[in-house]
Amino acid sequence: MSAPLRLVLFDVDGTLVDSQGSIVAAMTASFQALSLPVPVRKAILSIVGLSLPNAMAQLAPEHSNSDQQRLVEGYKQAYHAHRLEQGAASSPLYPGARDAIEALHAVPEILLGVATGKSQRGLDALIEAHGLEHYFVTRQVADHHPSKPHPSMIDTARSETGVDAANTVMIGDTRFDMDMALAAGVTGIGVSWGYHDRSALDGATCVIETFDQLPQALDEIWT
Repeated sequence: MSAPLRLVLFDVDGTLVDSQGSIVAAMTASFQALSLPVPVRKAILSIVGLSLPNAMAQLAPEHSNSDQQRLVEGYKQAYHAHRLEQGAASSPLYPGARDAIEALHAVPEILLGVATGKSQRGLDALIEAHGLEHYFVTRQVADHHPSKPHPSMIDTARSETGVDAANTVMIGDTRFDMDMALAAGVTGIGVSWGYHDRSALDGATCVIETFDQLPQALDEIWT
């Protein structure tokens, strides 16, 4: 009897790549362009994972919708420019990320995907920069879904791959990822090296400290 298909979904920023330098720089530039006070670093990192309109609504709640939209556009332009200038170095892979992806990809019954607050353009550029084009069979981005923690990204990934909820895992560094997993009825695995404090990952089934711990965590969940 063949093993059932499994689906492993990764968040991107703060989980697979350390993009905080680019995020903070782009957010700073977008606020400065409108002569608005720049949010502190901790506040900026607290919204990583949300779609940009939701993020700006949290960072600049006292400003009008039009100003928030201008902040969104300013952020996109600044982030794109930073990525063009820095290349892959703007969002380096965390230690062990590539090895974990390659090892999971080598298992016939495991499918890999991403569920991210990044745009399609941003995700595609990142994947190309790191040579990861052939690993992810489903790519869910902010352009096509409500912001996390709405379950739409996970629901769509499952629909595209035909994997049931019991065999799907969401891996991420934020409360938004764990709440999204909960809303979609799938297992959430938190990672300790990202942008939210470990205490924010209380919805996770488990929290791993390094990518080396991921295979055992998956074995325990699926056995």
